[in-house]
Amino acid sequence: MSKAKAGGDQPVEIPDVLPVLPLRNSVLFPGSIIPIDVGRRKSVRLVEDAIAKERPVIGILTQRDARTEDPSSSDLYTVGCAARILKVIKLAKDNFSVILQGVSRFDVTGFDGNEPFLSAKVRAVPDPTTSDVELDALVMNLKDIAKRVVKLMDAVPKEAGALVDSVTEPGHLADLITSNLELEVAEKQDILETFDIKTRTRKVLQFLSRQLEVLKVRERINTQVQEEMGRNQREYVLRQQLKAIKEELGELDDGGGDLDEFGEKIAKAKMPEEAEKTAKKQFERLKGMQPSSAEYTVTRTYLEWLVELPWSISTEDHIELAEVRRCLDEDHYDLDKVKKRIVEYMAVRKLKDDKKGPILCLVGPPGVGKTSLGRSVARAIGRKFVRISLGGVRDEAEIRGHRRTYVGSLPGRIVQGIKKAGTNNPVFVLDEIDKLGHDFRGDPASALLEVLDPEQNSTFSDHYLEVTFDLSKVMFIATANQLDPIPWALRDRLEIIELPGYTRQEKKMIARAFLVPKQLEEHGLGHDKCEITDDAVFEVIDSYTREAGVRNLEREIGSTCRAVAVKVAEGNAKEHEVIGVDEVREYLGPTKYVSEVADRTSEPGVATGLAWTAVGGDILFIEATKMPGKGKLTLTGQLGDVMKESVTAALSFVRSRAAALGLDPGNFLENVDLHVHVPAGSVPKDGPSAGVTMYTALVSLLTGHPVRPDVAMTGEITLRGNVLQIGGLKEKLLAAHRAGIKRVIIPERNVKDLIDVPDEVKKEIEIHSVKRMDEVLALALTDPPQGIKDLAAQAAAEANA
Repeated sequence: MSKAKAGGDQPVEIPDVLPVLPLRNSVLFPGSIIPIDVGRRKSVRLVEDAIAKERPVIGILTQRDARTEDPSSSDLYTVGCAARILKVIKLAKDNFSVILQGVSRFDVTGFDGNEPFLSAKVRAVPDPTTSDVELDALVMNLKDIAKRVVKLMDAVPKEAGALVDSVTEPGHLADLITSNLELEVAEKQDILETFDIKTRTRKVLQFLSRQLEVLKVRERINTQVQEEMGRNQREYVLRQQLKAIKEELGELDDGGGDLDEFGEKIAKAKMPEEAEKTAKKQFERLKGMQPSSAEYTVTRTYLEWLVELPWSISTEDHIELAEVRRCLDEDHYDLDKVKKRIVEYMAVRKLKDDKKGPILCLVGPPGVGKTSLGRSVARAIGRKFVRISLGGVRDEAEIRGHRRTYVGSLPGRIVQGIKKAGTNNPVFVLDEIDKLGHDFRGDPASALLEVLDPEQNSTFSDHYLEVTFDLSKVMFIATANQLDPIPWALRDRLEIIELPGYTRQEKKMIARAFLVPKQLEEHGLGHDKCEITDDAVFEVIDSYTREAGVRNLEREIGSTCRAVAVKVAEGNAKEHEVIGVDEVREYLGPTKYVSEVADRTSEPGVATGLAWTAVGGDILFIEATKMPGKGKLTLTGQLGDVMKESVTAALSFVRSRAAALGLDPGNFLENVDLHVHVPAGSVPKDGPSAGVTMYTALVSLLTGHPVRPDVAMTGEITLRGNVLQIGGLKEKLLAAHRAGIKRVIIPERNVKDLIDVPDEVKKEIEIHSVKRMDEVLALALTDPPQGIKDLAAQAAAEANA
């Protein structure tokens, strides 16, 4: 057992074995008094056990990692401080506030148990009382720097300097200063473990000197800031005095600089009364503001937006209809519906010049020219062109703008586009309107309701401007790939014009007139160096692209031009390169698309249907097979509920016609299972229009008669045997034409839609309309049996009757 002093108190006996209280994020030094909160189970048990004794002494060891909740002996440093418990306050159950006073360093010689709390065998390490000249000098330096630090630290009371002077023992002085310095736990622990007083004092002197330098730098920074603030205040006073002097002399430049220009710009802008009143009010506020204030910048930016908007600037329309038609035909092939609508609008403008702008929506697959058509319309009617992409826009403020209370606020993209155009009647293209999103920041589609409503957009209000702007003169053209994602309220405000895909011949004409010249020019070739034959263009269309538009066609033509450019650059080209079919195959590699119709329909049970997709029409194969079983029907190919029901309806109709089809009505399904599959299994499929194809595939399978390889069909079926109308006929027939189909079976009710189908398609495809399902088999099957022919003749007679 050892004895040690605690400050000026009587010596405290330190037992050879001490209960150990782990300490987090702190180090206790001899002579220091600190409060700690005790809440861990073992620590609470230790405190309860200690306060039961008279003048309790415990050991304090710092944890190596403060995050350890239940530290063991290996988690603690081995040098600590014996402490006397001065006071214990119970805060709650199993929670104490304990005030400790450090007594003496100790070194752990071994741990003596872990339950109910840690105990350790210790060896007290009191500070020696020796003194010499070097130590005295170190102590004097330490006291001097400490007092200078106290003067620079505003939070430390000035009496702390006197406290430093009153400490006579070098070890106690070093410990006192270290306990009050802002050091890392590891640095404080290093001081605690330094038993030699000279070494300890030197270390503390280093830390204290570092603290003094930091405080000096902080003081210098504070002085600079104060000087800067004083200079700004002085400049403000001088400016006010200068303003008063100029006022007396009658030389006051109101607002200074270029503010007078705002008054002229407000007058020239010819704003509506409400906007002009707001602009003048903000202008008067601006003249009374200091240029250095934040509000000055906000108000000035707002005024700049107001005066720079084209409130009364319009472009004059080209109202000569022949010229409008010529411009439209120069830029785009076909697209007669859109061209007709633009010419109609310009004809009305010629008769009534205050006619509001139309709000069109061009819907069609990618690559058919929807976006470029807007630029062409602007050129044809002599207006400025503005385009914004709405794909992925989720914030309503993108349309209406942010309110000026927000930092960095701006008007919405509609007003920004009008300012960019410089006129109040541009052609404004809203690209990808079907790809708008919405989230917690609002619904931009709802914000567009006002923009695209002819009855409301004459008083469009942007959140930033807070005054109305007339959008009724703007010609809005929206583009979309499909109508379904557009909210019904927004769709109701749009004049929908559908742009279907192009035929093979139309693609050739577009390539010849637009794409080939453009790519030759972009690759530095020109007509004198390179020529692409019609056969080469058809080869690219048929074997390297399969799309409704012409985007990939242009890309592949560009690839062939690059290949020729390489030959020209290397000096291996002829004087006039001609790109034919063989050159296309050489430059573009193996063909990407081949006709699968003949191979896929060469056996019974396989039929070709037609489908509508967002990127145009496509052909759809229906495969049916049978195997020994018990009449089970299996459907695969990621089919939707409606398509599954079409298969069930088709099978039920087959059973009702079994005898006429040459099948045993009683048991033709008794010993077989049927499996219907639609290839491209990763693509979801749905809709009723494949009903006729399902029925044909099942009959082909069960009768053993293959479907003709050049036949495709579409139509919804009923249990009564009727073939009902379907949608997207034009796109489906274009897909059949691209795939090389020669005969297409359609519902009779869709005959009226053939007016929209290009003449080229109607000439090259044999189109048959049917009213009853019995008529389909005779047209679709190869060598149909007599029973099927009789059913078809009977159905045709009933239809004619």
